[in-house]
Amino acid sequence: MTPVITLENVGKTYRHYPNGAARLTELITGRKKHHAFVSLTDISFELNKGEVLGVIGRNGAGKSTLLKILAGTLMPSTGTVMVDGRVAALLELGSGFHPDLSGRENIFLYGAVLGLSRADISNRFADIVAFAGLEDFIDRPVKTYSSGMQVRLAFSVATSVDPDILIIDEALSVGDGAFAHKSFERIIEFKEQGKTIVFCSHSLFQVEAICTRVIWINNGQITQEGNPKTVCAAYNNNLIGSNSDSISKPYAFIPADTSDLALVHRILDVTLSSDGLVFGKKLNLECESSDLIVLIDIAIVTNLAPPSVIVALVGHDGEAVCSAISQQDGFYLSEPSGNHSIRTQLTFPALPLLRGRYTIDVYLMCDRGIHCYEQALHAAELIMDHEGLEQGIVRLPHSWHSSPLTP
Repeated sequence: MTPVITLENVGKTYRHYPNGAARLTELITGRKKHHAFVSLTDISFELNKGEVLGVIGRNGAGKSTLLKILAGTLMPSTGTVMVDGRVAALLELGSGFHPDLSGRENIFLYGAVLGLSRADISNRFADIVAFAGLEDFIDRPVKTYSSGMQVRLAFSVATSVDPDILIIDEALSVGDGAFAHKSFERIIEFKEQGKTIVFCSHSLFQVEAICTRVIWINNGQITQEGNPKTVCAAYNNNLIGSNSDSISKPYAFIPADTSDLALVHRILDVTLSSDGLVFGKKLNLECESSDLIVLIDIAIVTNLAPPSVIVALVGHDGEAVCSAISQQDGFYLSEPSGNHSIRTQLTFPALPLLRGRYTIDVYLMCDRGIHCYEQALHAAELIMDHEGLEQGIVRLPHSWHSSPLTP
């Protein structure tokens, strides 16, 4: 199969000057006045048609630089790049809009930049506006739009191109949750149509869910490449090892656009219960002596399909001991008749965890179980104890038997 993307020994080095005069002095005298910053070094890989490549790594690792090179908005300093097909790149959404032009005018301008003719844009105009949900604002200047409105418009135009190759740089993490869900549905449609996708995200769950291959970039180089589960697990272990002090600190994620919280399902509270008593955020149990009940209070809205819920029990080292997924277990929240709140209960009978401290993470996902509306990390703490000398994490069911050996 002929690859649609080929990179051979690609590198990118930026020159940083202390001021404009230093740049001019270097140009005239030939004496070095800049500091070289190497963003990428010796990047090589191929991507075939229909593959979905995940790109992961820390902030500053070089991921965005790589995607800009693939999109053609940035030239490499070394190496060669081959991209075969129409490309739509979702990088810094909305940055190409002219603030004084209306949304309508910017659609034609942005569409032309992406390679569409005026006739093509006219044919797709109604669908672009409807997907962005901006019918009442399309003739207003873009400078009067909120950042979320600009994101919706840019995403709608970029994905209307019907590209052969789609490049996404954290585009799904912006905007309100309802639109993020709709955007992710469009990405899934592209995957099902056999489009080639390069997907850069800090959400390892999403990367594992949609990607067929993953590369992990660290300090501008490919540290590991291969199966999504393998590479994501290695990267996550690296994060845990370098941030061990933060593991025990509780926090909860809240969508960035707080003005749109009413548009998405939300986690209201997470509490622990056992033996008919609610113990709040902290619970002491003895191995196999009691049930662990996790109570999740959820605000449900009508404009989205009922969510799925993931609950993970996490060890002191940050590794997930086990998890439960409502959708996978065949448990579905009922369709709401209006905005309301519900309490969902997950029970682990006679919890068999051995001695140790564990935390509980809760994720509120879309109906596909891919897009995350909200996550409550370290939402509650569980302290386990047991009698006996067993070592490890869990007491698995087992039995002993002996019989005489036949001579």
